[in-house]
Amino acid sequence: MTQIKTFIQGPAGTGKTTYGVDYLLDVASSTNDGILVYVPQKTLARPYYQVINSQTRIRPDVLTIGSLSRSMVELYWPLIAADAGFLHPNQKPNFLNLETAQYFVSRVIRPLFREGFFESVTIHRNRIYTQIIDNLNKAALNGYDHRLIGERLKLAVVGDPEQTRIYQDSQIAAEMFREYCLKHNLLDFSLQLEVFWKHLWPEGSLCRDYLRDRYQHLIVDNLEETTPIEHDLLLDWLPDMHSALLIFDTDAGYRTFLGADPESAYQLRDYCDETINFEESHVVQPALKQVGLRFGKVIKRAKVQKSLPLSISDLRNVMVVETRRYYPEMLDWVAEEIADLINYQGVSHNQIVVLAPFLSDALRFSLSDKLNRLGIPTRSHRPSRSLRDEPVAQALLTLAMLAHPEWGMHPTRFDIAYMLVQVIDGMDLVRSQLLAELVFKIVNGIPVLAEFGNLNPDVQERITYTFGEYYENLRLWLSSYQRIGGEELDFFLSKIFGEVLSQPGYGFHNLLTAGETAANLIDSVRNFRWVAGSGLLSHLSLGKEYIEMVQDGVVAAQYIRSWQLEDEDSVLLAPAYTFLMRNQPVDFQFWLDIASHGWHERIYQPLTHPYVLNRNWPEDRFWTDLDEVSTSQEALYRLIVGLVRRCRKKVYLGLSELSESGYENEGLLLRILERVFRQVVGEDRSG
Repeated sequence: MTQIKTFIQGPAGTGKTTYGVDYLLDVASSTNDGILVYVPQKTLARPYYQVINSQTRIRPDVLTIGSLSRSMVELYWPLIAADAGFLHPNQKPNFLNLETAQYFVSRVIRPLFREGFFESVTIHRNRIYTQIIDNLNKAALNGYDHRLIGERLKLAVVGDPEQTRIYQDSQIAAEMFREYCLKHNLLDFSLQLEVFWKHLWPEGSLCRDYLRDRYQHLIVDNLEETTPIEHDLLLDWLPDMHSALLIFDTDAGYRTFLGADPESAYQLRDYCDETINFEESHVVQPALKQVGLRFGKVIKRAKVQKSLPLSISDLRNVMVVETRRYYPEMLDWVAEEIADLINYQGVSHNQIVVLAPFLSDALRFSLSDKLNRLGIPTRSHRPSRSLRDEPVAQALLTLAMLAHPEWGMHPTRFDIAYMLVQVIDGMDLVRSQLLAELVFKIVNGIPVLAEFGNLNPDVQERITYTFGEYYENLRLWLSSYQRIGGEELDFFLSKIFGEVLSQPGYGFHNLLTAGETAANLIDSVRNFRWVAGSGLLSHLSLGKEYIEMVQDGVVAAQYIRSWQLEDEDSVLLAPAYTFLMRNQPVDFQFWLDIASHGWHERIYQPLTHPYVLNRNWPEDRFWTDLDEVSTSQEALYRLIVGLVRRCRKKVYLGLSELSESGYENEGLLLRILERVFRQVVGEDRSG
């Protein structure tokens, strides 16, 4: 095939990734050279994995900057560990994921809280940990020294000494964590990437020669979601490639808060031999496309290119707005509309998605309950959710505390009742609370479950003998396990899930989402044990230490299986940005609470700032309110256009006069929607 570097650009839904998959097949059929498929995160490689798994002759590598840097650091560790500053270069490295990184950050900076650090910060401590980690990641992804984080953050504030002090505290905490990692051979993502970039990638290195020999053909998809250090890497790598295909999604860049820089990524076009434009959408229908263009015109105050007439009837055919006074009433309307689509219009469950700027636990439960009562199964995906917020994980860890009394951890009666609701199929909260009140005791400092048969017969009848039998089988299993004991927490969780909780009559039987959460939890425990149990914390009870970490609110790491259930026959509930990063179009979208400021405002992050930490932000320019407004409008534009381009038929907009918290809102999205409707009405009348 022709040896050429090609840059493809176009909106979502125009067939760019399909072209990339065909390109992969073409390259694989014409050469035995090494092929690399490079993506910002593994979930975006799903179309490539599908063709790889269906074609035995195609075996390219699919990598992200994380997997590439980790594999190279592991491979060349003996050669670079000493130069990279690790105290024990002759010992193996321990790689941290987000969960274990939070754990060690908490251990390192805990003394700082007693000294008054972060005393004015009102967010939960686990958010402090993640933002410190995020600052280190952004320094590494932008290629500058982590000791400059504080100086850059000071550009985000003018005349606020308290906020300046918070940034200084954040700098000290980051440096303490980095020193701890170097002392104990721990590599979080930022240190892993820094070691790769500074010690393995420079010209003439063995690593660079190895990668040059291994890969001759390159496919980069979703280039707009990559970071500046990745652009430097690709710029160095492109001349060595026999062929390359770079795929860029215009008007995207949804991972800006994680360091993505679409403007920097677009500059790679200048180093390609040709540019191909994809313009015709294979997803969105013409009227909905015109709605998206008008949103863009209003938000960016730019001239709409190639606009076509759009009547008010056309607009109403593709976009429905419904107003309710109270938030629960809006959710009732959403549930009724979804039921109508499924029951009377024959729409598949997986072609409906319900989106909100943030998916709170209350919203998730309320809407799931309303839909479930109508016989409509749901699934939700919120990657930033803490493990302690997952009901399945809570139940499993409560059982772990009961099975390991030597840890000295005592669940409450509410924990026991909540666990019973989860693990015994069909048990309601009233019966579970009654049962927990009667059978759960603390005897000599040890949590004990009493026999069901010893309860008053009237009580047994109220609870029912069926539920009592399942409870008793669970109690006997725990008692038997306690006599044997000695297993690691991940082994215990795997064993009780397989032998008891997944069996008929128990809550996790044939429940795929429970299996997914349990598998993620077991992976999380195992990763923690591998790192913390490598001698660094061997004097501690790792199971107990892990549960305390979860109770502290650690944010879950990303598990690929959590992104792989989109074909399940259920309605998806998700934050808007999470849906965009799935990159899977649907027929119908429901946008909740369009008056909310959450659609355009940045999440409150007092310890970090995604824009001033970008290396392209001028070092002498302070962040202003105008910058905040401008970036908010740009983010909203990308969000709305991205959602519309991933909808085939219709968007339903739910408006609640009072927000979920009971306050009146009039966010930017609502104001823009009103202007779009007025614009279309004006066009309709003049036409």
